[in-house]
Amino acid sequence: MAYPIEDKLVIAVSSSALFDLEKPDKIFKEKGHDSYKEYQEQNLDKPLKEGFAFSFIKKFLQINEVNNKEKPVEVVVLSRNSPATGKRVFRSIRHYGLEISRAAFLQGKSPYAYIPAFNASLFLSANKEDVKRAIEARYPAGLVLPNHNMKEEESDELRIAFDFDGVIADDRSEAVVQELGLTTFHKQEDEQSAIPLLSGPLADFFKKISKLQDIEIKKEKEDCNYKRFIRTAIITARNSPAHERVITTLEAWGVSPDETFFLGGMKKARILEVFKPHMFFDDQRSHLDQNVDGVSLVHIPFGIANQEK
Repeated sequence: MAYPIEDKLVIAVSSSALFDLEKPDKIFKEKGHDSYKEYQEQNLDKPLKEGFAFSFIKKFLQINEVNNKEKPVEVVVLSRNSPATGKRVFRSIRHYGLEISRAAFLQGKSPYAYIPAFNASLFLSANKEDVKRAIEARYPAGLVLPNHNMKEEESDELRIAFDFDGVIADDRSEAVVQELGLTTFHKQEDEQSAIPLLSGPLADFFKKISKLQDIEIKKEKEDCNYKRFIRTAIITARNSPAHERVITTLEAWGVSPDETFFLGGMKKARILEVFKPHMFFDDQRSHLDQNVDGVSLVHIPFGIANQEK
């Protein structure tokens, strides 16, 4: 029997982010549903190629191997496919040995509305419209961007990196930058350095990851041979004096990343190339335009930075 999903840290992922569906999607667009279904049935036992979120999902599921007794995380598939065409997705999941058993197949309908039903703290999709609608509904969602420099890395760590404003925290400070400029932003953040910011779209995911890290820290103290599996980083364009409000916010939430970078406008790729996260989340596409080898880049289309001008 499956464990109660309410007790888990859940990531929902679309089949198009987990696997490479470029060829079947092209068939669907050019020849229609019947040809698409026929193609999938003819290739039922041919595993789908890995998608741009595959490496991260595979590594994320290893948290259950490290915590075999508790199995604290789960991945569910939320798909626009029909159950019939979804058979190939599940056979591919089995082929790669992924521990995924729950799914929703909605036959062309956007799956974003089911994010809270599956207790998901994050929805990863390659469908821009689905992610946009999820964010508008105040659900935690990110668009997995194409990165053809992905490499399968043998690593005994899961590394996740986050931007701060518009990702972990809300975008009210970002709005000051956009509307009033950096000088006013720095003045405000200095004056309000003791006031925590409100949660952003990925705050719940970040907090739950941090709780798993707390468990690891406890194990590390009890067993000198235990090696922590999860590492996190915040990579923000903020610098002094705006840095203190980040620290105030994290302290108020009772969380602490392993590494924090206040870059003051430096290119984030310079840090990503060293930290090498399996996934990096940012609300601004300009920070995600440069591919970094081995890093899944995810756009969070939230807040003023993503409003159409």
